[in-house]
Amino acid sequence: MDRGQKILAQRLGKTAHASPLRFKLRRLAAQFPVENAECLEDWLIELANTRGARIVRRGVGTERNFIAPDEHLVTNEELVVGICQLQCLDRPQILRLAAQLISRGEVQFRRLKRLAEQERIGPILAELAKQALRVDPSHQLWQRIHKAFRHEKPLREPLLHWTRLAEPVMKHGRCNADRWELVS
Repeated sequence: MDRGQKILAQRLGKTAHASPLRFKLRRLAAQFPVENAECLEDWLIELANTRGARIVRRGVGTERNFIAPDEHLVTNEELVVGICQLQCLDRPQILRLAAQLISRGEVQFRRLKRLAEQERIGPILAELAKQALRVDPSHQLWQRIHKAFRHEKPLREPLLHWTRLAEPVMKHGRCNADRWELVS
């Protein structure tokens, strides 16, 4: 990590802990390298892209050379939590990938909740759920996440604006600003 780059924990006034999941992800990133990946966050973006979350990309053509680990090595729940860790570089746009996997229903709630509690990312998931539910108040998985982490202390700075988790619905080739959908 470049010493000039802040981690998410610094911006949010939180403490990052020594994470067993982070050690696992670093080990797998070394076993399944990504061309031109400068940090673990680059590797997480590529992995999320191979799992169908493409709202954020690192660059054109990088995924062609990436042989991603199977889901039995890194579950989608681990991927979401790995993206949301306080130890990650402060790159809020990659949180959109975690939100996209959740919006698509690609994670199992119980496994996500257990892992999120172990990795202490409840405040991150609570904030993402709050923003996602502004777009789709009836989304069942986001409702469950919101309910599970509703007692988390609010963050001192916003993570993302709700429009970063959604896209406007097009009508007759034009944007209909009255209606938005979660990116899934």
